[in-house]
Amino acid sequence: MSAWPAYLRDPYMTHMETQVVAAGQDSRGFWVELEDTLFFPEGGGQPADRGTVEGIPVVDVQKAGSAIRHWLAAAPPQGHVRLQLDWQRRYDHMQQHTAQHLLSAVAEDRFGWRTTAFHLGVELCDVELDVPSLTPSQVAVLEEAAMAEVHQAHPIRVHWVGLEELARYPKVRSRGLPEGHEGSIRLVEIVGVDVATCGGTHLRSTAEVEALALLHTEPMRGGTRLYFVAGARLRQRLHRHEERNAALRRLFGASDGELVTVAETKVGQLEQLRRELRHTQEELAQLLGAKLAADQNALVSWHGTRADLAFLQTTARAFLHARPAGTLLLTAGEGAAGVFLLATHRADLTLLGEGVAKILAGRGGGKPPFFQGRAAALNRREVAQNWLAEQLQRPG
Repeated sequence: MSAWPAYLRDPYMTHMETQVVAAGQDSRGFWVELEDTLFFPEGGGQPADRGTVEGIPVVDVQKAGSAIRHWLAAAPPQGHVRLQLDWQRRYDHMQQHTAQHLLSAVAEDRFGWRTTAFHLGVELCDVELDVPSLTPSQVAVLEEAAMAEVHQAHPIRVHWVGLEELARYPKVRSRGLPEGHEGSIRLVEIVGVDVATCGGTHLRSTAEVEALALLHTEPMRGGTRLYFVAGARLRQRLHRHEERNAALRRLFGASDGELVTVAETKVGQLEQLRRELRHTQEELAQLLGAKLAADQNALVSWHGTRADLAFLQTTARAFLHARPAGTLLLTAGEGAAGVFLLATHRADLTLLGEGVAKILAGRGGGKPPFFQGRAAALNRREVAQNWLAEQLQRPG
């Protein structure tokens, strides 16, 4: 491979031909190393490129010592190969990464907020700034300042310099060189705005960033994580929001400006209905418990298809209140799987409960007077009931 791979020499190159120099297979799959490569390996917060090697999809690219290793979806080819870059993905990464350089430069030089980390995500990107918090007005001012530099269409240039030449630059933004780095140092310059050490891919001009939006913040390790999107990703995000808003307008019969108010009203109404439903269920469970207590059999049982454990617990409490010496087996579920509850003041509650759980292919526990759990074989309820009835005939 030449001193600098193709993805650094010309980040706008989308295809090329080269040679396979090594190939193999490991726990991650098939891999190749190439004489030269278009594909950026993950690093510095920027994800790895995607594309194909001789038509075979590239699933990951990572540095492996001094080499760059490409993992492929199938057995690798040999000899002369053609590389095809996923340009849409690459250009998106270039827009986001260049926006980060611009944002970090403006945040530090204008406001004193230094960037300590960067992450280029699938949907959102973020920088971590060494400021405890940012108010919405501060975020808005930072966004306007960054956008002003986008509009200036500053040229973006790349320089390879040695340590002596590096020392002559008045200010270079850097989070440190990679461990063991030797040779020239790559600088990415946004003319008039920023010079930074970087091994990532970037645009030719800040105008290609198109637009930059700062979305929200969250506290992070004593600093602030600031989320942003740029370029085509910002337009795509806007389209998705518009599609969502259109669906909500149809659903609620409201304008954009009314959506939040209408949604809050609907959520409040739903919560009120849930409270009323819980109250009604509690009343039904209490009535059911009292009704079951009228049954004077040693063992009383009941099964509900849609009840939950809370309903069973309320029913059992009402049952034992009306009939303290009784024993109640409750089950609930629409199929073989569900829940069960055994309620009794007998001293052998745990022994009885574990026996029921075993028959119902379940597990459970609890404390007197309840033993409850989940079951995988509610179709064996009758077997459990018969076994319990036999046990209850013995002295408690």
